[in-house]
Amino acid sequence: MLSRQRLFWRWQPYDLPGSDAAFLRACRDNAAYHIAHCPDYAAICRHLDFAPEQLQTADDLARIPVIPTLFFKRRALFSMPQWRMAMKVTSSGTSGRFSRIGFDWGCILAEAPMVVNLGFRHHLVSPKPAHCVILGYRPHKSNHTGVTRTMFGLTHFSPPLSRTYALNLVDGSYVPDLDTVAKTLKKLESSPFPTRVIGFPSYLWFGLGRMEELGLKVRLSKGSRIILAGGWKQHYAQEVDKRILYALTEKVLGIPEENINELFGAVEHPIFYNACEKHHFHVPVYGRILIRDPDTLEPLPTGRVGLVNLISPLMAATPTLSVMTDDLGYLTPGEACGCGRKSPYLTILGRVGMTDIQTCAAGAAELLGQAEGKGEAF
Repeated sequence: MLSRQRLFWRWQPYDLPGSDAAFLRACRDNAAYHIAHCPDYAAICRHLDFAPEQLQTADDLARIPVIPTLFFKRRALFSMPQWRMAMKVTSSGTSGRFSRIGFDWGCILAEAPMVVNLGFRHHLVSPKPAHCVILGYRPHKSNHTGVTRTMFGLTHFSPPLSRTYALNLVDGSYVPDLDTVAKTLKKLESSPFPTRVIGFPSYLWFGLGRMEELGLKVRLSKGSRIILAGGWKQHYAQEVDKRILYALTEKVLGIPEENINELFGAVEHPIFYNACEKHHFHVPVYGRILIRDPDTLEPLPTGRVGLVNLISPLMAATPTLSVMTDDLGYLTPGEACGCGRKSPYLTILGRVGMTDIQTCAAGAAELLGQAEGKGEAF
């Protein structure tokens, strides 16, 4: 699918109007591929009377069949044999289930220029070596989670001098070790090289709190950064306002707010969303976001709160062209941000209840059941 490569090699990452034609072409090709190679996905499309050629304008993106992320946690969908995939990754499984998502080689080749392009534009790339403190899982052959892969990848934006992990595998289970992280940060205070703290915002909050308990305050070298990814997950009840977190970061580590980067994404939608200087997630050309009414699933106008629907033609191994998350959010016109980027930005408010999400996933499962009942081939 050369249309996918053309889209992901675009140099202007926030020119949505200029990329609409390329995005629609890539979506048509992606949908046609999955229909031809994934019988389950083809059955859903036939049941909803969807055909790729219906995608002629940006408004038509709402017609693509939406698959809830919870559905991928219940049923694996693949559009190619596993031996042809570059890798398989899983979601974090904080709800007790996890998605199994395949990555094809074409996806990897398309993902790389996207990450490099946005990494440069958001000042994440540096030739200066840095120590890395990862507030996440230490990689292990038994760990296939996408967030572990992502955090390890983020350590390569500058040449990594060292890696210290907050979550280490002990007797088959991951155990947090915030004391070691705190002591490591204190030692790195004397290093002439910057430090990059990468990981879950929840563990940054807990770690900073632990450092205050220990009476530790450090001043890391100039150029040190915080890169937050992964969300609060199972710690959502303890989530704090960003301003409080950033203020504590500067107080304990000496890292100012302008050196804090935030990332957003999902294993089912591995698009590299980077927060701007105003901490807003502008939509890049590699994806589109719709906000849907939780009751009717109809698209909502800009500014209205609803379920976040993520669309991207990135993946060929798994039919994730249009996925529904369990997040509630809304879009704001880019002009309201003040950073200069014109693409709309997404605000995540939180997650909906599991009952609502299971109902949404059950709807997708029912579609498959109805399609099977009509004798459609699988």
